[in-house]
Amino acid sequence: MNLIPIKKIAESVGIDENHLFPYGRYIAKVDHRLLKELEGRENGKLILVTAITPTPAGEGKTTTSIGLSMALNRIGNKSFVTLREPSLGPTLGLKGGATGGGKAKVIPSNEINLHFTGDMHAVASAHNLLSAVLDSHIKHGNELGIDPTRIFWKRTMDMNDRSLRKIVIGLGGSANGIPREDGFIITAASEVMAILSLSTDLKDLKDRLGRIVVALDSRGRPVRASDLGVQGAMAVLLKDAINPNLVQTTEGTPAFVHGGPFANIAHGTNSVLATKLALKLSDYVVTEAGFGADLGAEKFIDFVSRVGDFYPNAAVLVATVRALKYHGGSDIDDLHEEDLEALKKGFKNLKVHVENLKKFGLSVVVALNRFETDTEKEISFVMNECEKLGVKAAVSEVFTKGSEGGEDLAKAVTEAIKDSSPHFLYEWEDPVEKKVEILAREIYRAKDVEYTDEARKALKFIKKNGFDHLPVIVTKTPKSLSHDPKLRGAPEGYTFVVRDAYVSAGAGFVVVLAGDINLMPGLPKKPNALNMDVDEDGNITGVS
Repeated sequence: MNLIPIKKIAESVGIDENHLFPYGRYIAKVDHRLLKELEGRENGKLILVTAITPTPAGEGKTTTSIGLSMALNRIGNKSFVTLREPSLGPTLGLKGGATGGGKAKVIPSNEINLHFTGDMHAVASAHNLLSAVLDSHIKHGNELGIDPTRIFWKRTMDMNDRSLRKIVIGLGGSANGIPREDGFIITAASEVMAILSLSTDLKDLKDRLGRIVVALDSRGRPVRASDLGVQGAMAVLLKDAINPNLVQTTEGTPAFVHGGPFANIAHGTNSVLATKLALKLSDYVVTEAGFGADLGAEKFIDFVSRVGDFYPNAAVLVATVRALKYHGGSDIDDLHEEDLEALKKGFKNLKVHVENLKKFGLSVVVALNRFETDTEKEISFVMNECEKLGVKAAVSEVFTKGSEGGEDLAKAVTEAIKDSSPHFLYEWEDPVEKKVEILAREIYRAKDVEYTDEARKALKFIKKNGFDHLPVIVTKTPKSLSHDPKLRGAPEGYTFVVRDAYVSAGAGFVVVLAGDINLMPGLPKKPNALNMDVDEDGNITGVS
């Protein structure tokens, strides 16, 4: 694998040295202000890569995104891939690295998976500065009248540590502040991460940071970061992080890896800036939405597309025979065995996602990511069923063959590309309950929606304070179309339960919580960190 100097990668898409901030030979940041210079240039075509509902069997969405971008280049196009930055917590925990796999990776993968250009650390620093200023304000007289029992803003770190979910701070006497309950969330779940990924310039960034609601005062009114006067300093800490990170794939295709909001907590895609820049610099941009289409793709279309003022020209739905058999009831240990009956049952999950994507007016291509245990009968079954659904399908072998293994997929995608008129499921001005009910019925296939007393109380606060017009980001399990992770396949006719809601005013959305979602993951019994090592020459092993 030969790495190409990043200056040459930049030159290949027309980025000159004046807009490049190198981080060594193979990584660079691109000045976000380049976007303004390219305003008059026509956009390339946008391809949104999403997936069926994730399973322990694996789907390979990131690998497919990278491989597709390389294959588009291979068949004579100028392409770019835009991805989220990996989070250290999952990298060191259960998931491992997030830079693709086999012959379809973004590189240098170890650096990208670990500290990279320091964006994660910058987000954590800005977030924790707000936490520190908030507690200092209360200690030094509390002029804003902040109610210490109604503080929403927690602290953050980019590590899985369940012991920090709920803590008590300020112990040890008055010199150490006011004792109160607090906790930590992982950095990718921070609203600052969502804001960084949505901001289009430094002014937008600063304005959004100022709108963050951190607490309520003694009268029940929202207290914002701007009330504490800290948004300027937070923006200072993020002034370099806002610039997209330029790297390359294993075959030299340019890649932006920038921003890292989770899709089951926030909007789950790379930065708006990276996507907008890539659209000005190439014919095709392959971008990825987190988790399944019910989470990442819906949020990308109903929210991110409107913020970024771009819309997909096609959607690629990634699936595997193994994952479909799992949705059909196969045990994880039996997925290597041919099972057409389980495959038939599990295909319903793919069918629902295809139907959902078509509701947005998108052309859909199914990418069947091939595993060596897949049989010809199983592959033929999936291809034939896709044809019955009226969607193109292609077998993808980019993991083992690189761009050569993605040629059929690339050709299918270019044939499916069309200029779609933006179509959204709801209007932002709709009441929150209406937006939730539309999503529950149209995307999650529920019959009814039920709100807990806590959720109704939260929605009342949201309306009272004028946040009702914001789009909805549903926080739910990625393991099921429903809010219940135990429901595999294509559940329907159930009651979708909303247990709470809160406002991310800086990011510009209302978060609706369905099910029990942890904002601070824990480590498994044997975390991926135990596989990692570095030799005397600095060579790292075991990251991905």
